[in-house]
Amino acid sequence: MASDFWLIVGLGNPGAKYEGTRHNLGFMCLDELAARWNVTLSNHKGLALLGKGMMNLHSRTIKAFFAKPLTYMNDSGTAVASICSYYDIPVNHVVVLHDDMDLEFGRIKVKAGGSAGGHNGIKSIDRSLGSPRYNRVRLGTSHSARGGHAHDNTVDWVLGGFPPAQKKELPDFLSAGADAAETLVFEGLSQAQEEFNGR
Repeated sequence: MASDFWLIVGLGNPGAKYEGTRHNLGFMCLDELAARWNVTLSNHKGLALLGKGMMNLHSRTIKAFFAKPLTYMNDSGTAVASICSYYDIPVNHVVVLHDDMDLEFGRIKVKAGGSAGGHNGIKSIDRSLGSPRYNRVRLGTSHSARGGHAHDNTVDWVLGGFPPAQKKELPDFLSAGADAAETLVFEGLSQAQEEFNGR
């Protein structure tokens, strides 16, 4: 029988050189959630930093694992599939927090399933879980300025840091991303979409 736990995953790359980059928005948002619920993350089989906690909202308690894959972005699915398999977590109880260049900075979109939109972390999770039908909280970074070699520009963009004006807005943005994940888990996909997708 499937477990009643949820798995909330923040995507990013481990290591100091990636801290504070656009591609690590998922890590940052997961850190915000873990701090809210006093969850401590520790090494799980070298694949992820993993913690377990209880979330209490609206007179309900939900048990959740919080995870930051250590496998680097392009192999995120290995860590996610390992945790789901080990703890018997169904795909519809997985929430992935990740950066998204197709949204303006500060925008949040909640969805389940659909295309990976060129995001290598999402592609890896689709492959490893054998299904795209998990939940996602997409955190907008905007696009890089086009011109030159598009692929190189994209890599430089996602691995770059935030300008000062956006850095000031980051705490509120990450807090809203954490709110979106909580709303999804406690109140369902439709409610989370209604509250966050139009902002």
